[in-house]
Amino acid sequence: MDQKKILRFLRQMMANNNREWFQENKKAYEAVRAEFECGVQQAIERIVSFDPEIAHVQVKDCTYRFYRDTRFSPDKSPYKTHLGAYINAKGKKALRGGYYIHLEPDHCLLAVGNYWLPTNILTSCRNEMMANTAEWLKCVESPDFQKFFSSSEEPSPDVDSWDQPQGFGLTRLKTCPSGFPKDWPHVNYLRLKDYCAWHAVSNTFFEGDDWLDEMERIFRAAKPMMDFMNSVIDDYE
Repeated sequence: MDQKKILRFLRQMMANNNREWFQENKKAYEAVRAEFECGVQQAIERIVSFDPEIAHVQVKDCTYRFYRDTRFSPDKSPYKTHLGAYINAKGKKALRGGYYIHLEPDHCLLAVGNYWLPTNILTSCRNEMMANTAEWLKCVESPDFQKFFSSSEEPSPDVDSWDQPQGFGLTRLKTCPSGFPKDWPHVNYLRLKDYCAWHAVSNTFFEGDDWLDEMERIFRAAKPMMDFMNSVIDDYE
């Protein structure tokens, strides 16, 4: 994937986020889009090697429109300034976890897991953690998971940010959820409102072909956590 070409266009988009400029440079966008989709296809083929559940997924199932929905946003910029692909066996809007690739100047990343879950499913996931604590800890406290997703910064009471180099859980309750024991030794996991694990990568990460090996290592490290959660979530979909 020609990451330099993609990021160069996105930087230009940041400086010229208007319809006139975009229409004048639409061919450049289409070339960049094709380059990105080629990389997404490579990613799918590699992920299938360790997660055959996504074997049926096509590039068009993973990518997003470049046009922003500005109806309820104070930012009326018409176009996004990043390209993303969410590779999920049940589609982009599924509750179950999947694999996410994000290209944005100075903010490229890889992520795995669930970005939003309703309260009833969160409760079931938390119950599963408590019922199978040893299995859960094996998933999230393994050396590989800690290497790629453990944050060196103290998490804030209610939200983390993708601005951090890596982490696990973007939103969390300030206290233990109602109905769960506050003195449980691993209560920090009960407070999570999502199970998103992310790892920032460089502006040159996706250059060449070696990135597929490193992507696989990162995604493999988080897959046991995601599988643990998906075993619960799939009962609801």
